[in-house]
Amino acid sequence: MDESKIFEQRIADRIKARRRGLGLTLEGLSSASGVSRAMISRIERGEASPTAALLDRVAAGLGTTIGQLVSPVGEGDVARGDSRASWTDPATGYHRRQISPAGTGSPVEIVEVTFPPGARVSFTGFRNRNVDQHVWVLDGQLELKVGEVVHLLAAGDCVHHTLELPVSFHNNTDVPVRYAVVLHRKEAQ
Repeated sequence: MDESKIFEQRIADRIKARRRGLGLTLEGLSSASGVSRAMISRIERGEASPTAALLDRVAAGLGTTIGQLVSPVGEGDVARGDSRASWTDPATGYHRRQISPAGTGSPVEIVEVTFPPGARVSFTGFRNRNVDQHVWVLDGQLELKVGEVVHLLAAGDCVHHTLELPVSFHNNTDVPVRYAVVLHRKEAQ
């Protein structure tokens, strides 16, 4: 089994374990996420590769984030170069690599994304005003839409917002864009 299939199976196993741990049926997760029961079942059995947008909705239905579904469990305090979890969206080519070590209990999560030319992905599932997100463009240009506000970002630009509104990323250029996402979970007020 190749590495991408192993990684997809890890995601499938985590979705199933989290769903069962919460006492949710497939129907219950479907209702909470807006993803069909049949699709969730296919993902859990490893028969379907979820897109980034679909995985976001499933994670939201489980009360978690994509990062918590794809990160290695209990890495310790150091995440070494090649051992970092990465995942590529089969629909858009959006490539996500976990930078921060998993299992530390830290409220901060750091992700590196490489986004192909012309790609677009929207995250509408996980909404939480107690999560800050910084998007820092490392190479290229990125169009970031938060709610109805559009930010055109170039290399070196950074924008902050909370995750209470839908977020859409678009690379409207003919070269890849690479950016970092830093998430911070604040204490519930």
